[in-house]
Amino acid sequence: SGTATAIQTLSGTGALRVAAEFLWKFHPVKVVYFSSPTWGNHNHIFKTVGYEDQRAYRYYLKEVRALDFSGMIEDLESAPEGAVIVLHSCAHNPTGIDPNQEQWKKIADVIQRRHLVPVFDTAYQGFATGNLDADAWAVRHCVSRGILLFAAQSFSKNFGLYNERAGNLVVVTGSPDEAAAVKSQLKRITRALVSNPPNHGARIVATVLNNPALYQEWVECLKIMSGRIKEMRQALFVKLKALGTPGTWNHVLDHVGMFTFTGLEPKQVEHLTDEYHLYLLKNGRVNMCGLTPSNVDYVAK
Repeated sequence: SGTATAIQTLSGTGALRVAAEFLWKFHPVKVVYFSSPTWGNHNHIFKTVGYEDQRAYRYYLKEVRALDFSGMIEDLESAPEGAVIVLHSCAHNPTGIDPNQEQWKKIADVIQRRHLVPVFDTAYQGFATGNLDADAWAVRHCVSRGILLFAAQSFSKNFGLYNERAGNLVVVTGSPDEAAAVKSQLKRITRALVSNPPNHGARIVATVLNNPALYQEWVECLKIMSGRIKEMRQALFVKLKALGTPGTWNHVLDHVGMFTFTGLEPKQVEHLTDEYHLYLLKNGRVNMCGLTPSNVDYVAK
């Protein structure tokens, strides 16, 4: 329909920065919301462009290591009309907890009712379910309802292009004329920030996406990668249960993507690092990709 526009960026971080710059310059409501917790760089990116009024919406219920959906909805309902809301489209970082489709529909209800401006951080498409379409469902659902939005895409993980900084910022607008005007401003912002992003990684992405055979091979590779993560989740869960590890560990299976919030406290994490050379963030987040069939026994013990 011509209502969407996009610009190449310095991976997902660059896409978020360009989106933040654009919103600070042109959107009148200077309030931004992040999930609690969220990726550590979100706050810094938006603060750098001027967003001092940063607020949190509830997301993680520590007691049960699950989504605090009622708290999330309550906080979004009470947000100022027109506030910017940063959402993780799939494979939430750091918790590994995603809303289901019915919950996303209710989130979209609030976005429309409160005229919120969603910025979707899409850093792990293909890593949550292994299905690109399923992992893009939340963004596409909002678009289908006529919600204007920003989607920051990173190809660092799903293409293995960390050092090439290949990303994309998609903006869904209200009309083709509006899309053209937005594209013009995105170019101006990018020109001032980085002149232009690098070519090589983006060409790899474009080549794969536009070649049916390569695209299918890439899709299969994503299934293998996401499937391996799921297998390691299952293996760790089984080992923990077999060892009689205190507590409940179902969340290891329930969470998706690269990360899991273990529920471990900072002192426990410090002990694991100092005594056993197991490296987690202090908040208990573990990267499941670090697990292999050869080390899962050691990690569980």
